[in-house]
Amino acid sequence: MLAYRGKPVEDLPHEETVIWSCTLKDCKGWIRDDFSFESVPVCSICQSPMVRSVKMLPTIINTNKRRS
Repeated sequence: MLAYRGKPVEDLPHEETVIWSCTLKDCKGWIRDDFSFESVPVCSICQSPMVRSVKMLPTIINTNKRRS
């Protein structure tokens, strides 16, 4: 039996987010574009090339990213 902690479940807002996904079929690696250190990153799991795409994810603001 699972215990309920009494905390309200918060519905986090989601938005379409630009990500980089690994091109290797069996690898599930991906990274948010805002958190990438390179303009075209390589997969940190398998070192394969990555392609840009979009995914619905919870909204996160990267406060460490340099603003252009």
